[in-house]
Amino acid sequence: MPSQHAAKPVVDQIINARWIIPVRPRALLHHHALAIQQGRIVAIGPRDEIHAAYTAAEITILDQHVLMPGFVNAHTHAAMTLMRGLADDLPLMTWLNEHIWPVEGRYVSPEFVSMGTELAIAEMLRGGTTTFNDMYFFPEAAAQSAQNMGMRAHIGHVIIDFPTAYAANADACLQAAADLLPRLQQMPLIRQSLAPHAPYTVADAGLRGTRELAEAEHLPVHMHVHETAHEVEEGLAQYGRRPLARLAELGLLNPRFLAVHMTQLDADDLTICRDSGLHIAHCPESNLKLGSGIAPVARIREQGIAVAIGTDGAASNNDLDMLGELRTAALLAKGFSGDPTAFPAWEVLEAATLGGAEAIGWGDLTGSLEPGKAADCIAISLDHPATFPVYDPVSQVAYCAGRDQVTHVWVNGQIRIRQGQAVDWEESALFSRAQAWVKRIRDKDQNT
Repeated sequence: MPSQHAAKPVVDQIINARWIIPVRPRALLHHHALAIQQGRIVAIGPRDEIHAAYTAAEITILDQHVLMPGFVNAHTHAAMTLMRGLADDLPLMTWLNEHIWPVEGRYVSPEFVSMGTELAIAEMLRGGTTTFNDMYFFPEAAAQSAQNMGMRAHIGHVIIDFPTAYAANADACLQAAADLLPRLQQMPLIRQSLAPHAPYTVADAGLRGTRELAEAEHLPVHMHVHETAHEVEEGLAQYGRRPLARLAELGLLNPRFLAVHMTQLDADDLTICRDSGLHIAHCPESNLKLGSGIAPVARIREQGIAVAIGTDGAASNNDLDMLGELRTAALLAKGFSGDPTAFPAWEVLEAATLGGAEAIGWGDLTGSLEPGKAADCIAISLDHPATFPVYDPVSQVAYCAGRDQVTHVWVNGQIRIRQGQAVDWEESALFSRAQAWVKRIRDKDQNT
């Protein structure tokens, strides 16, 4: 911190909070403040010390709030907000084959993806998510929406064997990814991955191509794996091995691989996960709603395997609420394992923030409040009947707080949500534009 005898440096803003949860280090800071300059955290310390050391152009006072890192949604399909509630209470393959894929085949386009992603970003920012890890078609449209709305996004280039509105096959998907990579690298809030859809939709040739492009471009790989028992049975029948073992043999598994869902794991699978260093994106609410299974999070974490938390898409969750998701993750781990100490409040908060950032290779920049990192932070008011009294703010956030209590959201130091309201867009205008797509889908697909 600068000497008090020197002229005090001017920073862009200081945020004062009753409590700060930096995530790393694992500490609860009382009456502290954050100094921010050019989108980065320059200092964090006791309120009086920060104000003695810096002069700020803007000061925010949050006397009844927790200030913490923004949530990192480690797996979603943002544009699928336009299909929220379209087909519910169905098993995964029925949901995909008979409802979602036909609708996508008729309507998915860059314009559809832009609109759906904007709607998702509005929801996520209002709920305290500052970074999302996406997997969907027309990734340039999703990336542009995120950049325009000031949200950090990790954009997955989908790879899938069968023809879609986006590409004819896996080879065409890989070529599209290779062509797009340089353009998306110019967007400051965007990073990229390769996203082969699943073991049952990408054959070995497409997976080898994924590995080769990922190695050449130093990209992470993001994939649905072991989502259902049917997927595992199909893999055994077709390839003579479980999907995770097949991916290991193809050389895809390493610390830059993010395996999504992972509800079906035996001892050998857990060994593969541990030895490869891969990360797991746990999406408990989507898995529960689709009846896909329950990831054995307590056993996973006992093996030292890193866990992040994602919502999945709004067509299968049906929301993008990370506060709700992390609470479900914590409670489900306890109930499934029979151990009330499994996935405690501190650890589930870490999984939903820094764990997600590290899973997508962004732990150097976001996921915790530390000097030098981006000022991606959120304020949650605990002055609310649902979270009063406050004995332990960490427990209140993990087990009590709702997303309606998120009052402020900053991404890269820029205010996105103030007093619970968007600062750069009108929600009524957003809904009006989205409604045109809703009408097209409803009139065609619910009357056939």
